[in-house]
Amino acid sequence: MATECETSGDGELGDPSAMEITEVPILPPPVMSDENGCADLATEAFAQGDTASFSPPPATEDEEGDLPADFERLWNAAHDNAHDFTSWTDLLQYCEQEGHTAASQRALMAFLGRYPLCYGYWKKFADVERRAGNNDKAAEVCVQGLQSIPLSVDLWIHYINLLLGTLDMNLPESPKRIRSVFEDAVVASGLDFHSDRLWDLYVEWEKEQGNIRNVTAVLDRVLKLPTQNYSTHYENRFKAHLSSYEPKEMLSLEEYEEVRALCRETQKAERAEQAKEKGNEMPPGEEEPATPEGTDSEELIQRIRDQVLSRREKIHQENENEVRKRWNFEDTIKRPYFHVKPLDQTQLRGWHAYLDWELAQLNKDADDCNKDSKETDADAKEDTEGPESTAQTQRRKEECQVARDDHRVRFLFERCLIACALYEEFWTRYIQYLETRSVDEVRVVYKRACLHLPSNPNLHMRRATFEERHGDLAAARRVLEALDKNRPGLVVVRVRRAALERRAGQLERSEALLQEAVSQSKEKPTLHAFYSIKLARLLLKLGGNPGRARSVLQEALEISPSNDKLHLNLLELEVSSELCSSAEAVQKCVTRALAAPLAPHTKIILSQRGLQFVEEYSNSIQSVLSFYEDHQKLLKELGGIKREAENKDKGQEKVVKSEDAPADDASTQAPPTDPQVPITVPPPPTMDMSAQSGGYGGYSNWYQQPQYGSYGYQNTWNYNQGYYPPS
Repeated sequence: MATECETSGDGELGDPSAMEITEVPILPPPVMSDENGCADLATEAFAQGDTASFSPPPATEDEEGDLPADFERLWNAAHDNAHDFTSWTDLLQYCEQEGHTAASQRALMAFLGRYPLCYGYWKKFADVERRAGNNDKAAEVCVQGLQSIPLSVDLWIHYINLLLGTLDMNLPESPKRIRSVFEDAVVASGLDFHSDRLWDLYVEWEKEQGNIRNVTAVLDRVLKLPTQNYSTHYENRFKAHLSSYEPKEMLSLEEYEEVRALCRETQKAERAEQAKEKGNEMPPGEEEPATPEGTDSEELIQRIRDQVLSRREKIHQENENEVRKRWNFEDTIKRPYFHVKPLDQTQLRGWHAYLDWELAQLNKDADDCNKDSKETDADAKEDTEGPESTAQTQRRKEECQVARDDHRVRFLFERCLIACALYEEFWTRYIQYLETRSVDEVRVVYKRACLHLPSNPNLHMRRATFEERHGDLAAARRVLEALDKNRPGLVVVRVRRAALERRAGQLERSEALLQEAVSQSKEKPTLHAFYSIKLARLLLKLGGNPGRARSVLQEALEISPSNDKLHLNLLELEVSSELCSSAEAVQKCVTRALAAPLAPHTKIILSQRGLQFVEEYSNSIQSVLSFYEDHQKLLKELGGIKREAENKDKGQEKVVKSEDAPADDASTQAPPTDPQVPITVPPPPTMDMSAQSGGYGGYSNWYQQPQYGSYGYQNTWNYNQGYYPPS
């Protein structure tokens, strides 16, 4: 069994359109009309990106006992590593070799729930049902597949051939159903560059039904589409069709009467001119012999054919120009179907370039439309034709052109997202394009994107943000909860969930999420410290409970006594508390830190911060001098190590210097000679992380850049200038 997933499209289905289409329809929502298939609840849920209802039911004991010998082993191997494509194809190949219907059904349903863009396996699934004699089930499988990949020309053709081989065409409703499916197919996938086989099949079927006017209508539609075999449709099919039937049989009544009247007027004018040149004017009261009513002369028929061909020739030339514009882009697409193997950079760049070009065409036409609208509005008062002005008519044409280009852009995105379904960048581009047009469409695209990229945290979090921004907090919660289960231990997801609950006013939920993370991470001290700091800040700043915040940090220090960030945050909590109770706590905090196995420069920072606190808030000069002497002793003990650390971090301090720090760093100031000169020290840093977090993306920096700046301590303050005489 080949592991290559042959598909040719992915988009949304719509209702059948009439044979005559004057405007290109916008891609409709993914709902299959009931008359064309078995659109059940499972199908609709699957189309919306929810595969839960599409999962296979558990096998009964009888089925389990009847399964092939190695089925259970291969089934478990595939489910244990659900993202391993090879494990799934091994299971499917085994079921196919065994020819076991029940096993194949289970395996294919589970596989397609994870890889719904694989056209080849939808076809195999339908064939399994048909060989088992379940023709209705086979049709239902095709419908389910087309809900996932309605741009797939191959799957549409397979579905149509299935219906042609199973329906009783003697029944009057059978041709109607086939025609309706053809209409669904060409509306959904007829714009594909490689859709020629579908259009050819449609033309041949209408010809077999003897519907000559319908054949013309289908050919007229494909003549306007830039497809790979555009020339064949005109040169071979349309010209042969035009010469094989009389115009009255093949043209619509409206076009036939219009062209016939035009040709007769032209014929009459030419004969009058010829007679005038020869001087053989007829006597008054006599006219040309009339053609029997209801018949056309051979000359008139030929004139009508020439006029019809001239009109189509103009359309063909315009379409040829459109094909020429797209040919180089199409030529770079070597793999238009889905596969788990990465695409080469040439094809990825080609898709981006193709999308850029289509978007540029849309913007150009929109600008031209706006410009022309202003010009036609200015002439509207002077130029009117009946109930509708020329300006209004022109505007409708321009708006139709813009809508047509918008449809082409959407269609190209849908084609791109078949081959590039595993590339986040293309989903993001599509979402950005739709955001200014329809919230509901963006929501559907997000669901589809998350179905194909279930483990991509960025995409899921953006989806959660989108839902929250548009007021659907329940949906945002579901997305983040599912991601948290799928990617356990991912810090940014848990922090995002807590932030969502905080913004929703659910502080208890936010606290519970962080508390759970703290409890679950005790075996990982660094991660435990991170969550503890987050929880402590929530309790302090939003919960107004410094006691609980202090307990959280102290408990974390018991697990990670060497974590400098915990010491720094605990010290900041203490210096921010009520003055009546903080002096002793600050002293105790500094003492604990100096006894801990911390780096020398960290101890100096903590000691400096304690000295700053007593200097600013202590009521006793003796306590200030005592703290100062202890600090001087520490500097003497760790001075050499400290200077080495300062030299090492000198370049970094220039970058991370806090905004509220003084212009001149204390380490570069000359010691004052006047003892009355006040000591200048930087204000205390805050515990606020917002300035350093950089939004949601900043959480990853915590692992990559272990800077004190991320925790509110970005500078060192030197108190070794001898401001105080020794006691």
